[in-house]
Amino acid sequence: MRLAAAALVIAAAAVWWSRQPDPLPGLPHVFVWAWERPEDLRFLDPRSVGIAFLDRTVFLDAGTVSVRPRLQPLRYPSGAVLVAVVRVEPLRLPLPPAENAALEIAEAVRSPGIRALQVDFDATLSQRAFYRQVLNDLRHRLPPQMPISITALASWCESDNWIAGLPVAEAVPMLFRMGPGERPARSFRPDLCGSSVGVSTDEPLPAPPDAARLYLFNPRPWSRADFDFAIREVHRWH
Repeated sequence: MRLAAAALVIAAAAVWWSRQPDPLPGLPHVFVWAWERPEDLRFLDPRSVGIAFLDRTVFLDAGTVSVRPRLQPLRYPSGAVLVAVVRVEPLRLPLPPAENAALEIAEAVRSPGIRALQVDFDATLSQRAFYRQVLNDLRHRLPPQMPISITALASWCESDNWIAGLPVAEAVPMLFRMGPGERPARSFRPDLCGSSVGVSTDEPLPAPPDAARLYLFNPRPWSRADFDFAIREVHRWH
C-alpha cells in the first residue's frame, strides 16, 4: 500500500509539473497541510511528500502583537521535509509596527529541520501595504537560503496584481472555501502564483490549474486512507 501511494505521488508530481523554474528546488512537489489539531503523519513517505504544519498564530490587536504557539502534537516520519506555517490574525486596529509582526513570524524557523516558511494572512485591501512591509522586514531577518511562501486568495492571482514584486518565492492560491459562484482559473498571474496551488480533500475540482507543487488540506486529521484518496483524485484529473 505504501509503495503504491508513493508511486501515485510521483505520478502526480510529474503531471503537475509546469514549465517555469521551481521556486523551491529540492523540496517535494506534494505537501500536506497539518493544522492546529493532533496529527500523526508517520505513514507519509518523506521522499515524496512534505509537511506544511501550523507552527504558531500571530495576533495583531490594537497596536500590539501576541503569539499562540502550536498546542497540538505533530508526529511525522524521520527525514520529513518541514515547512513552518504562521497564521496571521488581525483583531483590532490600529495595526502594530510591521517589524514587530515580522519578528514574531521569523521565530517559527528556529525549530530544527525547517526548510521554508509559509505565511497565511488574508490581508484586506487596507492591510496590503502593512503586509508588504512585514514581508520585506521578514526577508531581511531570515537567512538568504530560507524561502518564504505565502498563501493567497484566488483573486490575488487572477484579476489583482498587488502581490507582484513581493520578496517571496511563491504565492499559493487557495482553491477552496471560495465564494458562491467563484471558479478557479486555469492559469494565474503574476508569476508568483504560477508554481503551486492549494486544494482541499472535501472540495474536488473538475479541472485544477497546472502547477508544479500541490498543497493538500484535509478538514479532519489526516489518515492514510484520506491521503491515498486525495492522491488518486489528483491523478484522475490528468
